[in-house]
Amino acid sequence: MAFEKAKVLKAAEKFLSQGKINAAIKEYRQIIEHDAQDLTAVNMLGDLLARAGHKDEAISCFSRIAEHYREQEFRLKAIAMYRKIEKLKPRDPDTANKLGELYAAQGLIVDARAQFLIVADGYTRAGETRKTLAVLHRIADLDPHNTNIRIQLAEGYLKEGMENESAKAFGEAAKHLLENGDLEKSHSAYVRALALKSNDKTLLRGLLSVTSALGTAEDAAEILEKVVAEMPHDPDLAAMLADAYVAADDAPGAERATALLLAHDASGFRRYIEVARVYLKVGQEDEAVRVLGEILEKMLAGREESDLLELVDEILARAPEHVGALRLLARIHWWQRDTEKLRAVLERLAESAEAAGMFDDERYALTQLIRLAPDESRHAERLHTIGGALDENLEPQQSDELAADVVPTFESFAILDEGAAIFENNANETVTEFEWNSVAGNSSTNISFADLNESDDSERPVPDQAWVDPFSQDFTLAHSAATDAPVNLGDDSEDSAPRNHAQMKQELESVDFYIAQGYSDIALDTLEILERQFGPDPEFASRRAQLEAGKPATATVEFESNSEPAPVSAAEVETVVVVDDVVRGIAEQAPQSIPRAAPTNSGIDSGLAEIFEEFRVEAEGEQNPPAEDFETHYNMATAYKEMDLLDEAIREFQAAAGLTGPGDNTPRFFQCCNMLGHCFMQKGLPQAAVLWFKKGLDVPARGAEEYKALQYELGSAYEQMGDLTRAVGAFTEVYGLDVSYRDVADRLQSLQGRQKKKKKQ
Repeated sequence: MAFEKAKVLKAAEKFLSQGKINAAIKEYRQIIEHDAQDLTAVNMLGDLLARAGHKDEAISCFSRIAEHYREQEFRLKAIAMYRKIEKLKPRDPDTANKLGELYAAQGLIVDARAQFLIVADGYTRAGETRKTLAVLHRIADLDPHNTNIRIQLAEGYLKEGMENESAKAFGEAAKHLLENGDLEKSHSAYVRALALKSNDKTLLRGLLSVTSALGTAEDAAEILEKVVAEMPHDPDLAAMLADAYVAADDAPGAERATALLLAHDASGFRRYIEVARVYLKVGQEDEAVRVLGEILEKMLAGREESDLLELVDEILARAPEHVGALRLLARIHWWQRDTEKLRAVLERLAESAEAAGMFDDERYALTQLIRLAPDESRHAERLHTIGGALDENLEPQQSDELAADVVPTFESFAILDEGAAIFENNANETVTEFEWNSVAGNSSTNISFADLNESDDSERPVPDQAWVDPFSQDFTLAHSAATDAPVNLGDDSEDSAPRNHAQMKQELESVDFYIAQGYSDIALDTLEILERQFGPDPEFASRRAQLEAGKPATATVEFESNSEPAPVSAAEVETVVVVDDVVRGIAEQAPQSIPRAAPTNSGIDSGLAEIFEEFRVEAEGEQNPPAEDFETHYNMATAYKEMDLLDEAIREFQAAAGLTGPGDNTPRFFQCCNMLGHCFMQKGLPQAAVLWFKKGLDVPARGAEEYKALQYELGSAYEQMGDLTRAVGAFTEVYGLDVSYRDVADRLQSLQGRQKKKKKQ
């Protein structure tokens, strides 16, 4: 016999209307056996099993749906299902871990942290210290700029003897402290990290950065010297050592470290430029010239003369008659084949050498000037005066690129002090006169108004700000707890007070309606929103007292059903440690109460207990929690509504509405009013729907189509209430605007007929 799903579903609904839960469960089991992909049936079966007290089976159903949504990356829907599981099995570490990861993926940091703290608490109670620390590390990763937590975590690792993990945590804290400009604390954290892992290059590089910023790079150099002595063949360490000495303005140290680096990688000769800069910075022009002379030919071969010219010009700006710098400049202009500049430099060189009594340098400059300008008799006369031209066998080697009788080769213009270090590949080159440096090698209308507010099927995750700007990363996160200062959604001027009072009075009518209908949770949520918007008020306190007076003593679990809720056992209540009131929605609320210490029989180290306590205090002590996020609440509410979790959807839509207002010049408040009206209509509460539809109609600057659609929905709500007069009025207004709008003509005619019939009776 073929399975008739529609018939079985009808039978299940009949059993439900009769209150026969077990019989309905049996029918839904049949549906799932024949159609395992019917998640709506699976969800309904889970609700019925929970009402019947079969928690484990209900959890199995909800888990199946949650995993499906999680794998499909519908995170909001997955969160909604895991929260149903959480109601049945509070503080379950596995559920909390999955919720934490989902919250983290959505960018809801505080909610994620609250769930991970539950996981950490579970490991702590079980005495699994390392797993606890791993979870605490995950919590720290949620907010990388919270350096206090990361340092506490590092202390915890250290107490457990986990030195590598501790060093990493100290290093991460130090990095963010450096980015935030807290140099002293950053330096302290780097030192502590290196005490545990002295050869870590990332830590050493960070220490170099912070000491350079502090002006104490010599401290980093001292530490690096020891590390380089242990690992002399590591070019990265040698490079860091050279950088440290440069930052410390220690030119000899920088030169020595650079030579060590070039022993491993000769291509790094440009580092001598920085060494020369340091020599020049400390006023040692002769040493700067010497260092530049060592790399002159390699720099020219690489066509990098611009850096050389910059430094030589700076030297000559300080010492215009510096003979060594002039020789370097002459060599550069010769390489550039700039005869005019070469001649000018040679003349300066001859004059400077004469003034300094350096006759050999003067003779050589004059000799080359005679070759460049043989008609200049004054050069020949001066040369004759000081002893004549140089011997030919002592002149520099000539270049193939320029004729020997036109331009001399000044390939050896860099004078070196005796014993100065030179490159190994130049060691055997011919040394020319005046100990000049040797030559290097060559180098549609029927659509329901509710559809206007439906989102795209693809859920939009909260942007992961992630890190971004460390200073400026902020987390715009949702937060459901009342902030220290009430949020003012209206005008701040004095004449706004009467308007605010009228609005508050209207909102309190909604609260009174929820209380009268027995919807205490919704009433409480609405009161919280009002308190955030208007601040504390005796009217709010009186209604809270009214709700507390009628509150049952036994905690209950709420389901999507009109039947009696299943009570939570006393044992479960005793184990609950509230971290976050999850029925408040995905709100950024700091944990209310986390255990201050693990049970004495758990065998937890006192140090770890202290670290866990610090995490708890950090979570509770947020004085300035992130601003609530409208999109998060609205999207979450939409996900709940799609799964027919109407109570949860109402809470989230109300939270979203509380974050906006009719005067914020956006359609957000209007959308919330519309969706809340539809949710209450689905729940069979047309009175509440009317309240929200009216709020939506009062929103200024709405479009004509929006007004017409919402007026139509208001008429439907009045009709469902049995208020035919108001229903006719609402539909008449729509009919007056557009006689062809949806089925308004037929509905108006039907209602008018019912009115006449009622009057006759």
